[in-house]
Amino acid sequence: MSSVTYFEAQKWASSFVSDHKIDESVVNLLLLGMKNWNLTDLLMNYQQQMPQHEFEKFKDMLNKVYHGWPPQYLLGEADFFGRKFKVTENTLIPRQETEELVEWVLNDFGNNQSDLKIADIGTGTGIIGISLKLERPLWDVTLTDVSPAALSVARENAQRYGLDIKSICSDLFATLKGKFNIIVSNPPYIAESEKYLMDQSVIEHEPHVALFAAEKGLFVYQRIAAEISSYLEKEAVLYLEIGFRQGKAVKQIFQQAFPSADIFLKNDITGHDRMIKVVFHNDQ
Repeated sequence: MSSVTYFEAQKWASSFVSDHKIDESVVNLLLLGMKNWNLTDLLMNYQQQMPQHEFEKFKDMLNKVYHGWPPQYLLGEADFFGRKFKVTENTLIPRQETEELVEWVLNDFGNNQSDLKIADIGTGTGIIGISLKLERPLWDVTLTDVSPAALSVARENAQRYGLDIKSICSDLFATLKGKFNIIVSNPPYIAESEKYLMDQSVIEHEPHVALFAAEKGLFVYQRIAAEISSYLEKEAVLYLEIGFRQGKAVKQIFQQAFPSADIFLKNDITGHDRMIKVVFHNDQ
């Protein structure tokens, strides 16, 4: 046993992150994640001795965070929409704005849509499609990704929650079959010229194939607009996450491709353009 309690380990870690200019929230994120505890569990165990091997692991993880490692990769999981999902360096770490995209879909379609077909394109960890399926169990959800490694993580996350979800290795729509009522995607949308805006830890550790896109970050949206028609049920709806500078450009891409579609731009909680909804009509 070590000579520190969990309270003392937390206190030491708070001093460490303060000295090294690390976000204070990392302390509890790592400590709770290591133990699979919630905050109440931590409080109840404050005066318990922390095993030496745990304390060493805790210190090592904090040191790695200081050197740029995202804590979610160190823990092997991240929170999204109130649940935990496996993450690896083959997948992006889930973000708050993607939760808002999921909420938009759920709010639009309510509780009474039992026969909808949904495709989550470029699923990564599977968080969008899996979260939709968990909230609307009768929806028929398909996950796709061009990366076999990412798709393997998505399958593990679906299994974690006991879900029967189809998963297909596909470059966008290339090997996808059928038509869908809802298509949702958080594609790569960062322009190479915007690297200077990003945290160094993201650039060094998160998969570039899921981050960056050509044509000033618009290439995948252009492809979706060009390829999506054959996969749309009547009155289908497309939901996309976008970069905070891309609202006007992405809206224009779909207006040109689908002149009679209704297109809506939505801000995230910080007030930035972050989501696009395209409502297709029967003549398209």
